[in-house]
Amino acid sequence: MGVSEGFWHHEFWLPPGATWEDLKESADIHYPQPQDLLLCIPGALLLIFVRCLFERIVALPLGRGLGVRDKRRPKVQTNATLESFYVLLGRTPKEEDLISLAKQSDLPIKEVQTWFRHRRARDQPRLSKKFCEASWRFTFYFTSFFSGLALLYDPLPPTLGWFYLLELSFYCSLVATLPFDVKRKDFKEQIIHHITTITLISVSYCANMIRFGMIVMLVHDASDYFLELAKMLHYLKWQRVCEVVFIAFAVVFIISRLVIFPLIVYYYFVTKLPLFPVSCLINAFLVVLQLLHIFWSYLIIQMIFTVILRGEKRQDARSDTEESDRSEEEDPAKNQE
Repeated sequence: MGVSEGFWHHEFWLPPGATWEDLKESADIHYPQPQDLLLCIPGALLLIFVRCLFERIVALPLGRGLGVRDKRRPKVQTNATLESFYVLLGRTPKEEDLISLAKQSDLPIKEVQTWFRHRRARDQPRLSKKFCEASWRFTFYFTSFFSGLALLYDPLPPTLGWFYLLELSFYCSLVATLPFDVKRKDFKEQIIHHITTITLISVSYCANMIRFGMIVMLVHDASDYFLELAKMLHYLKWQRVCEVVFIAFAVVFIISRLVIFPLIVYYYFVTKLPLFPVSCLINAFLVVLQLLHIFWSYLIIQMIFTVILRGEKRQDARSDTEESDRSEEEDPAKNQE
């Protein structure tokens, strides 16, 4: 048995008693085929193209029309020594580094500090960029959830398969654009989530577990569009409406991720479905998702208590708290020196 044949052996991928012969297509019946997953590559590229058009033609004019305005960027004087340190060693030098850089560049320490503050401000993502990203994700998650909900009751398996591949293409496009998107504080958790999701979708598709996978997707998509809408409202500075939507997001997130997912969806998976190698792999990745749910639920609850109930300074919700926000919150007057 060759490596390829061993990898695709039916005892690994399918429940006991099932073989690949049982999943052969006919004129009346269509089964998922592993080679279909290759469609996610052109699918992801197409979604990236559609996203660029959407952000430029729809989201950007919408944001400007609703009052999204980018902050004025401070000017940064050219300095090769400071720029080299900024790019290679870090955006926030320590005190001893500031003293050394001041000597090398023949500048006062205060001017070196100002240079780094302005340089960080130049690298901040623009508010319009954040709004466009949130708008695209809101549109996709909203459409995905309600169309997926309708398709779940559609008796035509090919429709579910195409929807499954669309979701896979979307998450592949998110991974492809991560280096260019706004970097967030939970960047590492995002990567883990996207890789876990892509693996789950791919493996469950090959194992013909599409309906179960659809339920997992819907449980997750149920709250995601609330989060993206809350971000959009936050960027528009509609804080009261934003808080209402964020609380709605928190309620739906906690119910769907900490109640429905573990107590109904995961329980059904481990108690009702047969045990075979791929189901064990899926089980492991479902546990990873649940750990991420607990982590994000902690951040959400913390956000509600510190920002909404106590009225402390607002930041973006959950994964939309960017690493660069600290420098954005610095004194605007200083940024325009």
